[in-house]
Amino acid sequence: MKANATTQDYMTRDLVTFTPDMGIHDAIKALLGAEVSGGPVLDDAGEIVGMLSIKDCLAIAFEASYHQEPGGKVAEFMSSDVETIEARTDIVEVADIFLKSRYRRFPVVEGGRLVGQISRYDVLKALGNLWSPNA
Repeated sequence: MKANATTQDYMTRDLVTFTPDMGIHDAIKALLGAEVSGGPVLDDAGEIVGMLSIKDCLAIAFEASYHQEPGGKVAEFMSSDVETIEARTDIVEVADIFLKSRYRRFPVVEGGRLVGQISRYDVLKALGNLWSPNA
């Protein structure tokens, strides 16, 4: 790992994003199609207003299958309590944040704007590079 590795060195930049008014079934299809476990929900101004995860969608799919409940909009099912990580945060600090958190991924921001997403996997990969510089 290079000295002073930061979130931006390991984050994913190509994100699946959603809007609050997007149909939840379309959002589920997008998650499955991209084979990702979640993504940020952005308003018309590009501000993060929530996160939608596979866990959120699993509950919806269960309700739809078991109770014949119709879908709805992403805003009805997303988590609106969103924590972010700054792009220049040291990767070891990010590992500590993950260890103290229940979240599996965080949106990454720079100057308040979404620039990526970092997951537990990304951080483990970064730390693995620390242990094995030839990896």
